Amino acid sequence: MVLCAVGAQGPLAVVLPVLIAGVAAGVAIWAVWRLRADRADYETRLTAWAATEAVLAERMWIARDLHDIVSHGLGLITVRAAATRHLPKSPEIEAALGDIEETGRRATAELRRMLSVLRTGDTGSPLAPVEGLAELPEIVRGAEAAGLRTRLIVDELGEVSRGVQVAVCKTIREALSNAARHAGPVDVRVHVHRDGPVVVVTVSDGGPGTGWRATPGAGHGLTGLRERVTSLGGTLRAEPVATGFQVTARIPDEGAA
Repeated sequence: MVLCAVGAQGPLAVVLPVLIAGVAAGVAIWAVWRLRADRADYETRLTAWAATEAVLAERMWIARDLHDIVSHGLGLITVRAAATRHLPKSPEIEAALGDIEETGRRATAELRRMLSVLRTGDTGSPLAPVEGLAELPEIVRGAEAAGLRTRLIVDELGEVSRGVQVAVCKTIREALSNAARHAGPVDVRVHVHRDGPVVVVTVSDGGPGTGWRATPGAGHGLTGLRERVTSLGGTLRAEPVATGFQVTARIPDEGAA
């Protein structure tokens, strides 16, 4: 069409189409490159946002759990202080216990007021009770219902603080969920033991069976779990081992009496 409009003849009739085609190809290549660059940038920002949201969500759960745990401890202090009212004591001790009781009541009320919004999710449904080590068999049974063949080993741990118990349950639940999605119906070993002042949780599987097709989730479960474990001063490792995968959490338990 350009040649017809300008009436190009001779060498121009040969060079001009090539020039136009070259410019068009360059523009097309630039447009494709730009589109891919914009898409990669968007996906990078989306991944960073999702990871941040996973951390924030886990912090919300940590706050909820701490609400339950700390409220229980403050309530116990208040009750114990109130129970000493009938015992013979000096005026100084009586005044001190009265201050403890009153302070405990105020602190409990303020904690419940500040975190009451965390007691329900966006749907307004009440949260489940804080998990403890007693729930481990039930967690494992839930994984077995999904097809995993799970072996649970819990060594003598002594007293374990409530916050660490919650982290142990969360670690095992997330690791079993990942195994079910990525490896399918395989053998999984769950081992909980104490290494001095540290509670160690290890969940390992033998890798996917023949023909199994992984069904990965959002990919941020371990990010949130790492936030919970590190908030307690612990470490979390998730890595391939032999033909399978292993999640190991080491959580200090200095709060246990």
